[in-house]
Amino acid sequence: MPTNVTAEYLAAEEEYRNAKTIPEKIRALEKMYALVPKHKGTEKLRLQIKRKLAELRKELEKQRQQRKGGGYSLAVKKEGAAQIVLVGLPNVGKSELLKALTGVDVESADYPFTTTEPVPAMLNYKDVQIQLVEVPGLIEGAALGKGMGPQLLAVVRNADAIAIVVDLSEDPVRQMNILLQEFERAGIKVNKKKPKVEIRKTPSGGIVINGIENIKGDIDEVMKMLREEKIHSAEITVMEPVTLEEFADALDDSLVWKKAIIIANKGDAPGSRANYEKLVKAFGERFKIIPVSAKKRINLEAVKEAIYEIADIIRVFTKSPGEEPAYPPIALRKGATVQDVAERIHKDLVKNFKYARVWGKSVKFPGQRVGLDHVLEDGDIVEIHAR
Repeated sequence: MPTNVTAEYLAAEEEYRNAKTIPEKIRALEKMYALVPKHKGTEKLRLQIKRKLAELRKELEKQRQQRKGGGYSLAVKKEGAAQIVLVGLPNVGKSELLKALTGVDVESADYPFTTTEPVPAMLNYKDVQIQLVEVPGLIEGAALGKGMGPQLLAVVRNADAIAIVVDLSEDPVRQMNILLQEFERAGIKVNKKKPKVEIRKTPSGGIVINGIENIKGDIDEVMKMLREEKIHSAEITVMEPVTLEEFADALDDSLVWKKAIIIANKGDAPGSRANYEKLVKAFGERFKIIPVSAKKRINLEAVKEAIYEIADIIRVFTKSPGEEPAYPPIALRKGATVQDVAERIHKDLVKNFKYARVWGKSVKFPGQRVGLDHVLEDGDIVEIHAR
């Protein structure tokens, strides 16, 4: 135990020892983690707390699954090019925003919990269909079991990206702190970089670590973590500098990593400008923040563009020799190749593929001849030649 922890930390530690339930233990450990001074002397302590939190989160989820059995689920089937969830506290204007963006007829009112189940609707932007899903309002303690919190957060975990909606007529920094805590408790890493650590389990040969010099910490702690995860034989590649805590995140397969933006709603309300400035000061470096008024339909085009960006999709047009590009475009994930286009058109195109010609940002000159592995960019035109 480090000697320079505070009285507040010791009180949180006592709270943890006296905790009877998993949610109580999680709350106490969160306090402990927040109160530990961050320096090399406390590195192992912070890692121990973080690992214990991960264990408790998994244990809590296991208990829920056992109680739920084949019970009620809020899963939303993915449609369109990507699924983006609109999530926030109750009464921040998510329903009004969904209606403004998509035209769907959804009930909205100036009181909490108007929406009781996820509501999907399609946003057509740049000739691409993007599915927006309004999630009922989250409350503090949602990830620990309050209300339908675990089911709602499961919808968030499954989405491709997150649009966080805050109310500028109230304290938006407080709203963000609540939501980020619930995301963290649910194992959702928002706008954080996933550690570049690859773990390939092998039948024998023990532990082999490539790039071991990139691990900034005690290797004995790394080996201990691997044993705790029952990984006894694996080839591990560490491709960038990582701390012990980041290595622990790479090992934790219950974590998901999501891109997110903040939609700051009710920008026409009294006091909204000052609240917007507080929000930008607190979260402007980590999030793109778009101020809007869903009710008055102000700045909606900027919201659509931001949603398109975090959806991580590109539009690819196809054409036959001597013809104009086909319309509408094919929507694909960023990083898609000519092979992805060929498979989307017809499965036999890959088998009979000869070459493709591409016009657009991804090539050095118009009509450049490329192979199946050529990576495409937004707006490219592809002409496939097959046998």
